[in-house]
Amino acid sequence: MKKVLALSLCAAMALTGCAGAAPKGENKSTEEKKLVLSTYGLSEDISAEEVYKPFEDQFNCKIVTETGSTNERYTKLSANAESTIDVIELSQAMTAKGIEEGLFEPLDLSKIENSKNLISTAKTMAEAGQGVAYTINSIGIMYDPEAVGFEIKSFDDLWKAELEGSIAIPDITTTFGPAMVYMASDYKNVDIKSDNGKAAFEALEELKPNLVKTYAKSSDLINMFTSGEIKAAIVGDFGVPTIQKANPNLVFVTPEVTYANFNTISITKNCKDKELAYAYINYRLSKELQEKTTKALNEAPTNNQVTVAEENAKNMTYGAVAENAKVLDYSFVNPVLSDWIDQWNRIINN
Repeated sequence: MKKVLALSLCAAMALTGCAGAAPKGENKSTEEKKLVLSTYGLSEDISAEEVYKPFEDQFNCKIVTETGSTNERYTKLSANAESTIDVIELSQAMTAKGIEEGLFEPLDLSKIENSKNLISTAKTMAEAGQGVAYTINSIGIMYDPEAVGFEIKSFDDLWKAELEGSIAIPDITTTFGPAMVYMASDYKNVDIKSDNGKAAFEALEELKPNLVKTYAKSSDLINMFTSGEIKAAIVGDFGVPTIQKANPNLVFVTPEVTYANFNTISITKNCKDKELAYAYINYRLSKELQEKTTKALNEAPTNNQVTVAEENAKNMTYGAVAENAKVLDYSFVNPVLSDWIDQWNRIINN
């Protein structure tokens, strides 16, 4: 009799999951979700505490980061059809390339509530399907007033004969390299798309007598200024604090119209949880988070509801500077970039 009862009990348990309680992790409603984020890896401890943890707590999930340079991470994603990356943060140029190569999910801005508060330049880019920007930086002119002997106010001043043999600019292959071509075209008052940069390279040839070097890293400028090798340089605003710390006598000027670069967030084609990915992008654009990252990570905000104190905004692409900055169209730049690099090497690096 006992044997019959035992067999009956086992059969009943089998119908309800056999062992009584469901195995750990089987209850999908309470299982912790995961979001794999490919990002730059700068200030990782700060990002973990200020950015990731509040999101994890709110959405009962775990953010797993894969870090590296823009090129490293982009190459890894594009080379692996089975990539586990859900969301990726890249430069504007690489985002445009990824869109062209079909690596990303076309974003539905109606699912990103905070996109309505993007600054106008970022909103235009997002609406054109070129990525959603969470921060912005731009270029300006850093110079030694005593060595130069006059006040530099605009990019056009760099062509002045008084600056012969005294300027450094970013190389064409760097983040702001293509901005140099745009700048040169504007110096000639020619729409760059009308001639694919022909006038720009004529202007760069005229600028060459004033150039000492092109550079790959803004930190390279410290030694150039300290040694007196250069008197002025084009530099991204993110590099200004480090350079000025090394040489407090240097002045940084952002002309009335500058050239912007955005860092953007994209959802990959292989994303396992698109709803969570959209939530992360919306969170990254929120006023509350960008107020924190502006201070903690020195990221210029793209949410127009964020106010930055004057002392913090001094070397930041913010306010009128951000609204007036020219946005490079990488759907135009990327197809002609190889030709630009060839021309640049013949004219500038020869």
